[in-house]
Amino acid sequence: MTSLDIPELALVALVGISGSGKSTFAHRHFAATQVLSSDAFRAMVADDENDQSASAEAFDALHYIAGKRLRARRLTVVDATNLQPHARAALVKVAREHDVLPVAIVLDVPEPLCWERTQARPDRTFGRQVLGRMRRDLQRSVARLGREGFRKVHVLRDVDEIDAVEIRYEKLFNDRKELTGPFDIVGDVHGCRAELEALLVRLGWTLHTDADGRPVDATHPEGRTAVFVGDLVDRGPDSPGVLRLVMGMVAAGNALCVPGNHEQKLLRKLRGRNVTVSHGLAETLAQLETEDPTFVAEAAAFIDGLVSHYLLDDGRLVVAHAGLKEEYQGRASGRVRAFALFGETTGETDEYGLPVRYPWARDYRGSAMVVYGHTPTPTPEWVNNTICIDTGCVFGGSLTALRYPERDLVSVPAAKEYYAPARPLVPVTADPVRQDGMLDLADVTGRRHVDYGYGTVTIAAEQAAAALEVMSRFSVDPRWLPWLPPTMAPCSTSTVDGFLEHPAQAFADYRAAGVQRVVCEEKHMGSRAVVLVCRDDTVDFGGGGPVPGGGVVYTRTGRPFFGDPLDAELLSRVRAAVTTAGLWAELDTDWLLLDCELLPWSAKAMGLIREQYASVGAAGRSALPPVLGVLDGAVDRGLPVAELRDRMARRFADVTAYSAAYRAYVAPTNGLAGVTLAPFAVLASAGASHAGKDHGWHLALADRLHAADPTLFSPTQRRVVDLTDETAVAAATDWWWELTSAGGEGMVVKPYAGLAAVDGRGRLLQPGVKCRGREYLRIIYGPEYTEPEQLAALRQRSLGRKRGLALREHGLGLAALDRLADGAPLWRRHELVFAVLACESEPVDPRL
Repeated sequence: MTSLDIPELALVALVGISGSGKSTFAHRHFAATQVLSSDAFRAMVADDENDQSASAEAFDALHYIAGKRLRARRLTVVDATNLQPHARAALVKVAREHDVLPVAIVLDVPEPLCWERTQARPDRTFGRQVLGRMRRDLQRSVARLGREGFRKVHVLRDVDEIDAVEIRYEKLFNDRKELTGPFDIVGDVHGCRAELEALLVRLGWTLHTDADGRPVDATHPEGRTAVFVGDLVDRGPDSPGVLRLVMGMVAAGNALCVPGNHEQKLLRKLRGRNVTVSHGLAETLAQLETEDPTFVAEAAAFIDGLVSHYLLDDGRLVVAHAGLKEEYQGRASGRVRAFALFGETTGETDEYGLPVRYPWARDYRGSAMVVYGHTPTPTPEWVNNTICIDTGCVFGGSLTALRYPERDLVSVPAAKEYYAPARPLVPVTADPVRQDGMLDLADVTGRRHVDYGYGTVTIAAEQAAAALEVMSRFSVDPRWLPWLPPTMAPCSTSTVDGFLEHPAQAFADYRAAGVQRVVCEEKHMGSRAVVLVCRDDTVDFGGGGPVPGGGVVYTRTGRPFFGDPLDAELLSRVRAAVTTAGLWAELDTDWLLLDCELLPWSAKAMGLIREQYASVGAAGRSALPPVLGVLDGAVDRGLPVAELRDRMARRFADVTAYSAAYRAYVAPTNGLAGVTLAPFAVLASAGASHAGKDHGWHLALADRLHAADPTLFSPTQRRVVDLTDETAVAAATDWWWELTSAGGEGMVVKPYAGLAAVDGRGRLLQPGVKCRGREYLRIIYGPEYTEPEQLAALRQRSLGRKRGLALREHGLGLAALDRLADGAPLWRRHELVFAVLACESEPVDPRL
C-alpha cells in the first residue's frame, strides 16, 4: 500500500501522458464533483471532448470553476495531461490566487502500456509519435514540478504502485480547530520577561524553573492553554528568557505560539541573511551572545517551525500576529503569511517615518473572533469581532492577555519604559475615519449567505430589497432594534373530526422530537410588541449610546408601536413596574428586552378589523336574513327549496359565529386606558441572553411584573405537561377546550427547557407551535371553513415551508441575542435582524 498525503484543501494536478489512467485514478480516489476534466470541459464548449481547437476556451472555463471551488474551500482535482509548463503555471496561479497549496500526482506509466490503452479507444486517433513526445515532456516535467511551485509532488512509477495507492488527507498546520480551550492569549512581550511571568501568575499559572532557577515552563490548574501572538523578542531586557519560557511551554503542550515580524527578522539574521539591525534587534543579538550556542540554535529552529496563524475552537477563534482577513483564514500561501506577520500597509509613511497600516479590522465581517497584536495601543478595543492586545509593554504600557472564551482582559503594568516608541501610543478610536456605530449598506443588500451559528440562511436580492424598504422608511433606529420575533408555525393538521388544529397533534409533534416536558401557554389575541426599556435615558444600550426616551416599543416588523406620546407613556409604566419588581438589581442590568403581546387586538388593528373582518360579517348579517325570509315563504308554499334554505341557514349561523369570533378581541381603549401587556419572555439584559433559561423562569418574572402593575400587565395562564403522563396530557387538552370555548384564541405549546431547546442531535426545536381554537380559526379561514368539504381541503395544507421559515427566523434571533450579549458591533447584530425581516417576504401562506 502506497499512501499519498495531500492537504484537505488543495488544488491537485494529475500529470501523465494519454493512456496513463488519470481519469480512472481520479474516479477511484476522488468524488466526481471534485474532479475537473479537460475532456469534459472541451465537450461543454465544443460538443466534442477531442476537439483540441477548443482547448483554450475549455481551460478558461476549467480555471474559472476551479477558482470558484477553491474560494468555497473545496478540494479540486484537475484531470488533464498537464505536461506543458504553461498549463501547470496556470494551475499554480489559480492555487495562489486562492491561497491553497498546489499538489502534483504524476502517473509515470510505461509508454507501451499507454499506447496499448490508447489504441483500444476509438476516439483516440493520434499516432505513436505523439505519445512519444508526451513521454519526453513528462520526463522533463518531473524534475521541474517543485521549482514551479507545487508544494507536494507524488510520482507513481508503475501500474502496481498506482493500484496500491491510498489517499490520506492531512490538515494544514494552522488548522487546530479541535482545540477548544480555554485559552489565555498573550500580547506582544518584546523581551519583557518579568512582566510575562507576572501576567502568567496573575492568570493563575504556576511557573516551573530549571536547575539555574530560570522559568522554563508553566502549567495551569484548570488546564488552560496559553497562546502567544508573536513578537516575543527585541527591545526588552530579556528576550532569551522570554524565548526559553515560551519554548518550554510549547514543547510541553501548554502553549501555542505564532510568529511575529520581529522573530522572522531575528531568524533571518541567525541564518546569516543580510538584514538591517534596527527596531531593537541589536539588543536581542547582544543578549543571545551570552547564551549557549545550543540554545541559540534551538531558538532558531523553534522560530522556523512557527505557523503563520491558528484556527481554534472549531474555527471560532483566529490568532495571528498582525490579524487576518476572513478570506485568508485557514489558508496557506506567501501572502497569507505576509499578512499575518505584517498586516497590510497603504504604501504611505506617517510623520514618524513609519508605514501607515490599512485598518483591515474596520472592514472585517467574518464570524471568527480574531485576536492579534503588532500595532501597540494603550487600551484594547473590540472592532468588528477583532481585538488588538498589544498594549505596548516594552514602551512603558502594559502586558495584556485575553481570556477566551470569557472575553476578559487581564493586564500587568510595565516596570518601566524599556524602549522609547517612535510614535506615541494612540487608541484605535483616535482614528477619525472609524465609525463603528454606522451601518454599511453593502452588509445587507444583494444576495447574501448569513451564517448564524445554527446554519446558513440565503437571502435573495429581492428579499433584501423588501427588507431595506421597510427598514429605511418605517422601522425604529437600527441601534435600538436588537431582535425581531420569528414567525410561529401551527401544530400538525388535526385528525380529530371537526378540528383543523388540536392539542393531540401539538403534543405528538414534540413527543416525536424527543421532548418530554412542555409548557402550554394561553395564546393572547393581540399584537406582538417588543419592549426595550432602560432604567433611564442615560443608559448606553449595546454600545450605541443612550436610547432617546429611555427605550422603544416596536412591532414584529420593527416599526414604532403607537408612536409618541403613547409609546413614551407605556415605557414609563413598564420602567416603574420593573423597578417595583426589583429586576434591575436582580439581573444586574440597566436595560431589559421583553417579548410581549399587547391587548386588545383592536388597540392596534382596529382599521384592519373594520376593513377585512367587520365588513364581511356586516354583509352576511345584512344579506342573509332577507334571503332566509324569502326561502321560508317558499317552503311554506310547498316549493322544493328546503335544501337551499338549510344551506343558507348554515351560512347565516357561520357568519354569526364569525362576527362573534372577531368581536371577542375588540374592546374600547382610550390612549393607554384599556391597554395591557402580556409579557412571556425576558429575552436579554446587559451582558446576558436569557434564551437558555426555561419558561418557568421567564413566566415567573412576567408574574412579578403583573403583581407590580396589575392594571398594565396581564398574566399568562399556563400548564406544564409531562408528555409521558396521559392524565396530564388529557387535563391540558381539557384546559385548551375550556379556553377556546370561552372565546380564547387557543394555546402555544413550547419545550419547557426554553427558547434555545435542541433535540437529541443538537438541532434547534421549534420554539413553540400554536394550537388555535375551532371558532378562532373562522377569522383566519372564513365563516364557512368548518363545512366538511372546506375542512377536508384545508387538511391538505402544507406546513413544511412555514416550519422551515419559523426555524430559520428563530435561529437568527437566538444568534442576534448572543451577539448582543457578547457586545458584538452593531453591524453584526443588525445583519441578523435584517435577515429575519428579509425572510418575512418569503411566499408563505399567511393563514398558517
